Amino acid sequence: MIQIDLSGQVAVVTGGSSGIGFATARLFLQAGASVAICGRDGERLGAAQASLAKEFPQAQLLASRCDVLDAEHVNAFAAQVMERFGRVDMLVNNAGQGRVSTFADTTDDAWRDELELKYFSIIRPVRAFLPMLKDAPSPAIVCVNSLLALQPEPHMVATSSARAGVLSLVKSLATELAPQNVRVNSILIGIVESGQWKRRYENYLQQAQEPRQSWQQWTAELARKKNIPLGRFGLPEEAAQALFYLATKLSSYTTGSHIDVSGGFARHV
Repeated sequence: MIQIDLSGQVAVVTGGSSGIGFATARLFLQAGASVAICGRDGERLGAAQASLAKEFPQAQLLASRCDVLDAEHVNAFAAQVMERFGRVDMLVNNAGQGRVSTFADTTDDAWRDELELKYFSIIRPVRAFLPMLKDAPSPAIVCVNSLLALQPEPHMVATSSARAGVLSLVKSLATELAPQNVRVNSILIGIVESGQWKRRYENYLQQAQEPRQSWQQWTAELARKKNIPLGRFGLPEEAAQALFYLATKLSSYTTGSHIDVSGGFARHV
């Protein structure tokens, strides 16, 4: 990836304590940016902060426990960032996981929970950080979305529906904020290695008979069954590189768009 100098700029990454968010924070720090991450799990957040501080001892890093669905939490996080750094140039919205359910077994409460998570994990951070972003010379908002937005799965009906709504939200925000020079884009991920998949693998190990497959063998077999052309799961770092591109001047003439990060899994043209 082309390296650019982000010295003096500030990046905010929600859900930054693990997975794609953590990998994205690393890229921003490598490029010289000051970085603020947040997460709900205080223990995991502390471990992420310690890991990043060890790797980048001179970096300006803020880690704050925050539930992005709680307006007070998000506003307090934004106030912390303003007090510490005085500006925000890039906002990466990365929160939430998939809900496995069909229409028949998705309750009203489950629908509400899923829609609230997917929408307000974007809406609340954008509201809180937009005043700072508007003051930046080249501000950008990037959202982590899923290929389900364009390619719904029947066993993930609520998540697929919510993801499609997020795709529309990103486009609407991009149009509305373009006159204020704020770019808004997203990535559409397919299957990316995550804690959720690691837990499924651990369940497999508990139930499988010998010989058991390694993580690489198990994920490769799943990729073949799902007909992923590249024959493997994506890595958090690969999704992070797409986020980095959309958040920086590398994509200065791109807004209201998305990058497919699915290993060729997309079946639409």
